[in-house]
Amino acid sequence: MNKWLTGLLAVVCSVLLAQPAAARPVSYAALGASYTSGVGAGDYDPASGACQRTPRAYPALWVAEQHVPEFTFVACSGATTADVLGKQLPAVPEESTLVSVNVGGNDVGLIPVVGQCATGPEQACLDRVEQARDQVRTVLPGRLDGLYDAIRTQAPDARVLVLGYPLFFGTGECPASPKARHAVNELAEELNMITASRATAHGFRYGDAGVTFAGHELCTADPWLHGADAGGDAWHPTRAGQTDGYLPLLRRLAG
Repeated sequence: MNKWLTGLLAVVCSVLLAQPAAARPVSYAALGASYTSGVGAGDYDPASGACQRTPRAYPALWVAEQHVPEFTFVACSGATTADVLGKQLPAVPEESTLVSVNVGGNDVGLIPVVGQCATGPEQACLDRVEQARDQVRTVLPGRLDGLYDAIRTQAPDARVLVLGYPLFFGTGECPASPKARHAVNELAEELNMITASRATAHGFRYGDAGVTFAGHELCTADPWLHGADAGGDAWHPTRAGQTDGYLPLLRRLAG
């Protein structure tokens, strides 16, 4: 091969190598419990049964607005970290490029604690909060580490986004006492801090829902969480909580 042809081939190869690789289509998997499946937002998919998944949940809303071609939606009401690990994670494609997860509240009985503190005696509330905080400190970190390790193994090339919980009570008129409200909010903050710590330790991005829900907690003029009169939807995000609280958070994390 003459020098001229060799040089031409070298130039062509250098140009081809300099071209950016075609972006992989987004393949997104949404894992978690009721806050991710969309309990409280209504219009549940009958096929999802007790998991109560809905197109009004923030993962489905984001997929619709971003025109994501591949979506694995396996979040399920009532799920614990063990449920996500054993029942949801196996459905996540290995080639997933994006995974989000919001879980941990059910491991420590978060929703029953909120209900107790919103409607029950103050001392019973404080006792249950302390029990839950002990679980957050001693049990939850190891469970999250195990789950996050498994997510990385299942989807090795995915960006992983971890979403936290909002604070539950504002400072307006409310049946719950100020002391009870403060205790619940401290529990949610500690749960979020532990979750954020374990997520960042695994190289995942963490999003604080307390920021996006600020001013829209229970006992405010415009709450984005259902109250006690909502039956099974109580203490869960409303449609506004999904569209205006969690969806902007997912947008920011996904970039």
